[in-house]
Amino acid sequence: MVSKMKPPVADVVRPNAEPADVSADLSCLTPETLKKRADFLRAAKARRLPCPAFLLQARQRDTDAREGLRVGFTCSKKLGNAVARNRAKRRLREVARHVLPRHGRAGWDYVLVGRPDATAHHNFADMCADLERALTKLHGGAT
Repeated sequence: MVSKMKPPVADVVRPNAEPADVSADLSCLTPETLKKRADFLRAAKARRLPCPAFLLQARQRDTDAREGLRVGFTCSKKLGNAVARNRAKRRLREVARHVLPRHGRAGWDYVLVGRPDATAHHNFADMCADLERALTKLHGGAT
């Protein structure tokens, strides 16, 4: 008969680990996702910064709603079938996840719009560099 008991979990000491009582608010580092059509339309009327693999639309929100930064993603049927659109959106999400916490600003909405034949196949490092460059230009050189 085989015992189904779980082995005891040993306490692992990690020398470089942060203390458990650190209560840093990480909500400002992870962007909230835009979900309402009205937010996308407001961003579409705002500033546009073209990049080789995508288009960045950005707007500063009203002063009463400046909690954190928000990001949205758009990939139309011009990009191809559902598989191609989903791949492009996954890549845009990953680019935003890498770049926006460091270079985005609280109180801003960003929308990344996919481009046909570019978003799904463009070099990922170049896409990250393009987004950093666009945010630097948008915010006047100081991000």
